[in-house]
Amino acid sequence: MTAVNPSGWRPSSPEASGSEAAPTVTGNRALMLEQPLLFEIGSRDQTGVDIEALPAANRLGGLARGGVDLPGLSEPEAVRHYTRLSRQNYAIDLGLFPLGSCTMKHNPRLNEKMARLPGFADIHPLQPQETVQGALELINRLAFWLIELTGMHSVAMSPKAGAHGELCGLLCIRAALEARGDARQVVLVPESAHGTNPATAAFCGYRVENIPATREGRVDLEALKARLGSDVAAVMITNPNTCGLFEPQMKLISDAVHAAGGFVYCDGANFNAIVGKVKPGDLGIDAMHINLHKTFSTPHGGGGPGSGPVVLSEALAPYAPLPYAARYADGSFKMVEEEHAAEEHPEAFGRMVAFHGQMGMFTRALTYILSHGADGLKQVAEDSVLNANYLLRSLNDVLDAPFGFSGPCMHEAIFSDKGFAEGFSTIDVAKALIDEGFHPMTMYFPLVVHGAMLVEPTETESKANLDQFIAALRSIAGKAKSGDPALKAAPVHAPRRRLDETLAARKPVLAYQTPAPDGSGTGLGAKYGGG
Repeated sequence: MTAVNPSGWRPSSPEASGSEAAPTVTGNRALMLEQPLLFEIGSRDQTGVDIEALPAANRLGGLARGGVDLPGLSEPEAVRHYTRLSRQNYAIDLGLFPLGSCTMKHNPRLNEKMARLPGFADIHPLQPQETVQGALELINRLAFWLIELTGMHSVAMSPKAGAHGELCGLLCIRAALEARGDARQVVLVPESAHGTNPATAAFCGYRVENIPATREGRVDLEALKARLGSDVAAVMITNPNTCGLFEPQMKLISDAVHAAGGFVYCDGANFNAIVGKVKPGDLGIDAMHINLHKTFSTPHGGGGPGSGPVVLSEALAPYAPLPYAARYADGSFKMVEEEHAAEEHPEAFGRMVAFHGQMGMFTRALTYILSHGADGLKQVAEDSVLNANYLLRSLNDVLDAPFGFSGPCMHEAIFSDKGFAEGFSTIDVAKALIDEGFHPMTMYFPLVVHGAMLVEPTETESKANLDQFIAALRSIAGKAKSGDPALKAAPVHAPRRRLDETLAARKPVLAYQTPAPDGSGTGLGAKYGGG
């Protein structure tokens, strides 16, 4: 009889899964339907709809419209194609999404309901402001709560995502330095920071220098102090950092940077671990972006939509970008734009976006904040940290935890490939997780850990879900340590087998190639494997 663990999840016996099923004529496997490319379904010489012939007259000169060289499909063919593909996607609505550093958690349906209200979903950024007072009030109220939760002085709402927020914060810092005639050229970035931090600093024209980490995975305070000087504009620090650890010396770091005349930028991507528990303003932070699509549960992935408001200290507030939603004494709201800047915000460095930000993301984030309340947001942080430490302590006897000796982690646990059999690596663990029905964790990041596996369970996963994930990962880790050759074949149950991802990334085939009569060179990316 199979034992049932306390959380109720019952593991399957190896016999229950059966052996590899015999191939089918169609390539379909029950409800997992094989789906060819559009070019393999349709034909370029026919179409599924009637299109009128182009007029003979052409007033576009050399810009005449020609054939688009796409296959013609009927409506059922097109609908089935994309529906079948959608069923092969992994999503947070299907299961645990353990991407470390990314906070992929459940998006409450209440948020979606509010974002779809006509007064928010159907407005246009060029409407007269008197017709969108409710939307402006929502932006203003969300700004208030972001300032309250972070203990900062003001907030720029318009940045569209995390890296965009970093750009905003550094532009505020540059404007503040220019205002005092201080031409500093260096930004210091610890090894444990997010990878976008040095990229953003370089984009702003600064020279980037690294600050080493201690053996415990935290910023080396003495090394930082030794490098500070009159050429350092700012330090960009991620807290909690990308090793999943809180920086206990954050206030000392801020004090040292300020004493040297610089500013402190905090990457707030991991704010989910401390929301309601710690106010970054109390730690001496001057600027910090907040990923609404992480901490406050608005959907993200696939390139957007994201939202990255930037909270600012009193020293940087005068330089915040336009526009912003302001409340006036008569109770009305107004977007302060360039035409108002001379009297209301004269030192703004400029604009970040054409309009005002992401209205749908603002609506979802405020709904999340108000529905949770102060006690609920505090529990968000506590539960996310609890879940991560449960994973860390449940797996550190089979997976190397490089910083497990230095105490509890925060919102994410990090493991390495140390102890794997020769020839086995993190990628083998990740591919085997696909067969177990899980999206792989973040791999090979951060760079300070060899073969890194960064796992963030978030607060929205139950103990039963975590136990199932732990059981799968323990089994896979055991195979990697013993050198089980079956691991090299994974995934075997996915719609496609393991690809040569390095070759596909370096030499992508971006256009469909008609197969030759002998069948060689078939389709898009056939050379990268995968039956």
